[in-house]
Amino acid sequence: MSLSVALISSEALPYSKTGGLADVAGSLSRALLGLGHDVALILPFHRETRLKKIKAKSTGIFLKIPVKDALCTAEVLIARENGLKVYFIKNDEYFDRAHLYTTPDGDYHDNLERFSFFSRAALQALKALKNPVDILHLNDWQTGLVAAYIKEARHAEPFFLKTKTVFTVHNIAYQGLFPGQAFYATGLSPQFFSQDGIEFWGKVSLLKAGLVYSDVINTVSPAYGKEIQTPEYGCGLEGLLIKRSADLYGILNGIDYEEWNPETDKLLPERYSSRDLSGKGACKKGLLKKFGLKAPASAAVVGMVARLTEQKGIDLLPAAFEGLQDLNAVFAILGSGDKRYEDLVKGIEKTYPLKVSVRLAFDNALAHLVEAGSDIFIMPSRFEPCGLNQIYSLRYGTIPVVRAIGGWNDTVKDLDEAGQTATGFKFTEYAPDAFEKRVKDAVHVYHDNPELWRKMQDNAMKEVFSWETSARQYTGLYNIALKKPA
Repeated sequence: MSLSVALISSEALPYSKTGGLADVAGSLSRALLGLGHDVALILPFHRETRLKKIKAKSTGIFLKIPVKDALCTAEVLIARENGLKVYFIKNDEYFDRAHLYTTPDGDYHDNLERFSFFSRAALQALKALKNPVDILHLNDWQTGLVAAYIKEARHAEPFFLKTKTVFTVHNIAYQGLFPGQAFYATGLSPQFFSQDGIEFWGKVSLLKAGLVYSDVINTVSPAYGKEIQTPEYGCGLEGLLIKRSADLYGILNGIDYEEWNPETDKLLPERYSSRDLSGKGACKKGLLKKFGLKAPASAAVVGMVARLTEQKGIDLLPAAFEGLQDLNAVFAILGSGDKRYEDLVKGIEKTYPLKVSVRLAFDNALAHLVEAGSDIFIMPSRFEPCGLNQIYSLRYGTIPVVRAIGGWNDTVKDLDEAGQTATGFKFTEYAPDAFEKRVKDAVHVYHDNPELWRKMQDNAMKEVFSWETSARQYTGLYNIALKKPA
């Protein structure tokens, strides 16, 4: 059955991006469209979007949205992309900014007003467009308030009476927390600021709004859906999630195989396939040259592409790298983020200049080269809701070393457990020695057992994590939501 779906997100490729949310929102919208659903994607009109010269035109709709004690104007723009309707909420005061949510000096001080405005405007845009929808698919804290606004409006607003809400948690560590005294900026009735509502230890939590008021909740991998119901990973919301466990599902993210495919990747110096890996050698040479690494032909190249933040396990690297220097391997690290962690990885490079090379950048082309030119890919995060780079690595025949958490548990088959069907190496304890051991294990297999290594590459490159599969699972989730009582 075809459904009408409005996917509301604060970012989506190719229009704007800070992280994996953009990949999901953009790719899932197109995959749902491909299944025959009527899909609208609703986004803020960020400066980044404008600079990309997106062909968006005005719908002629201008909305007056209350924020605090003022009425702010939202112009509704539309762009069409191969049948996908993309609506933008334009307000230059809120969205014509250098960054989406935060600057190098910290979060924007008015993020609560910005995303209260966006959430209300998205709903009013659908009403003004006379576009009733079966499902409002909300994403992360920036759109959590939509579920609360729908809850408040359902009895008084017939337009949304039959609309159901699905809320996807992409990363529970980012909760959209604001001072309790700022609650009035949401425009919600006072009863919403309570322990059973969006109050969280005296603060306003926009993520909690989505968790409390949505009809159905999901996370971006089955394992992460279980993990966030524990004190270790629930970030203080595990009690609520346990309470709502019957409505909590895990759906694994997919990847765009048109973009991430070594057989067709135009960003590589030479392409290759699982049948013929010779082009991977050319990519390896290109990677070593780009990073200025002089290594013997026999050396294993270990790559890493990550946001340099606390989540990504960067603090494990200094101690672990002490024990990795005797290996016949070199390390190429690409990423940017918190200055503390940028300084940390540059310090490692300075300590081991013949072994480690770092590029502090967000560089898509170089990221493709790291995936293709590396033999091993390392991901030592504290937590990982889904992760995409390990799936890219599998497709590129680059064997991942990951912690046994979140989406990595759902996508990587460990050598010790899977044997001949293995696709990578896992470690459990968040500790430098545990990480170091599995990197050593991977390098040793690479050098000492080429037959097994080739088998692992072949296994990895045959794995498929497509958005079509994910979209079918989301369709099932939408149908579950539709059966929820009003």
